[in-house]
Amino acid sequence: MKIVLDIFGGDYAPVEAIKGAIEALKVFDDFSLILVGDEQIIKDELNNNKVKNQDRIEILHSTEIITNNESPAIAIRAKKDSSIVVGLNHLKYGNADAFVSAGSTGAVLTGATLLLKRITNVSRPALVPLLPTAKESNVVLIDCGANLDSRPETIVQFAKIGNAFCKSVLKIANPKVGLLNNGVEEDKGSETYRQVHKLLRENKSINFIGNVEARYILSGDIDVVVTDGFEGNIALKSSEGTALMMLKLIEKGIRTGGLRAKLGYLLLKPVFKDLKKVLDYNDYGGAVLAGLEKIVVKTHGSSKAKTFTNAILQARELILSNVVETIAQELLN
Repeated sequence: MKIVLDIFGGDYAPVEAIKGAIEALKVFDDFSLILVGDEQIIKDELNNNKVKNQDRIEILHSTEIITNNESPAIAIRAKKDSSIVVGLNHLKYGNADAFVSAGSTGAVLTGATLLLKRITNVSRPALVPLLPTAKESNVVLIDCGANLDSRPETIVQFAKIGNAFCKSVLKIANPKVGLLNNGVEEDKGSETYRQVHKLLRENKSINFIGNVEARYILSGDIDVVVTDGFEGNIALKSSEGTALMMLKLIEKGIRTGGLRAKLGYLLLKPVFKDLKKVLDYNDYGGAVLAGLEKIVVKTHGSSKAKTFTNAILQARELILSNVVETIAQELLN
């Protein structure tokens, strides 16, 4: 397996991306990495990290970087030698199996959509993160930001993609699919969402359980939560913000709570460690742009080494799970 890593994507590139790549290569020996970016800078960083054995590392030279303040569509067309475009083209022509980037979300999504082929019958690819739940399982959220104004038929297609993604990656034979809405009643939400509810209820290939309120996304009782990209992105960012707030409040309580708080922390340290692992989004890699014939993983712009490592390992797992083939088969039904 070959995975392309955009070394110049993200706020902490290239240092953290290189560190993450090095750590990922230590976990499994069945894949290699193609690092795309300025060749000399990449070589310098590898030397700084004392990487002597580079048998599983290739360097794909590029000279340009797409920033967050550029128009994605214009930048993709104008900056042909950017790390995002060069990396995606390498994937497009069959020289790799997956692409990982923490760069401009708009540029990655636009570039992938323009340069890579969609799976047959897919009208729009969707961003799919795996989120932790209260039952130590994961929930698929689709779409979380790739499409900000979708028709009912498109959201139903997201449900099919999410259903297949859940079967392939989480190994759940008959996933429970819920529609994110402002109430559980059938007549809740906008006209679009009422139409989606009707279409999903009539679809016999999906185990549709009805509307789901946002507070139940992470309950562990639902396997797939389907929504439009606008609402999905708000739900995703809200859950991440809540998790960060909880971690900060716990840390503050331990720091300012006196001797009793510190003794309590020592007694409950394993519990807090497990809690942090569940709440910290850095442990979950990135979101997959599902619906394409190739695997593209988009990580946070603020990704540090651990996030890059997990995103690379996530890409590896997606390759092994044959998720593209599973989605293609689901959309034939």
